[in-house]
Amino acid sequence: MEKLVNDFSFGLFFWQIIILVVLVLLLKKFAWKPILDALNAREQGIQDALESAENARKEMQNLQADNEKLLKEARIERDNMIKEAREIKDKMIAEAKEEAQAEGERMIVQAKATIQNEKNAALAELKNKVAALSVEIAEKVVREELSSNAKQEKLVEDMLDDVTLN
Repeated sequence: MEKLVNDFSFGLFFWQIIILVVLVLLLKKFAWKPILDALNAREQGIQDALESAENARKEMQNLQADNEKLLKEARIERDNMIKEAREIKDKMIAEAKEEAQAEGERMIVQAKATIQNEKNAALAELKNKVAALSVEIAEKVVREELSSNAKQEKLVEDMLDDVTLN
């Protein structure tokens, strides 16, 4: 250290100061400015990336909210469609029951009418057969009764007695 203090020359110091100043100016012009520009560009890139990420996050939240809203609307619409389908099904079942009941009642009425018609036809046929049998029996009885004159006179008298009594 003593040697440095003893060998001090003002000229050398002056030239060292000038070289240092020139070196600082050269570094400022050629090195620090590009380095600072690169740092500023990097800082700006990072800032832009952060803003972009924040915007993307907000957009993602908006999309999620929209998706939730769409899902909710879709669920409501689905529930309404299911409810409407159930109502239509119930209505169709009720209409089918009413139709079946009306058809059943119509068939019962028709069957009763058919039965009544067949009953009337059977009664008419029975009356005809009874009448025919009665006529046949009466014919046989009358032949038997009327085979002799005494029987004929007795029959006429009985009939007259019945007529006058009534």
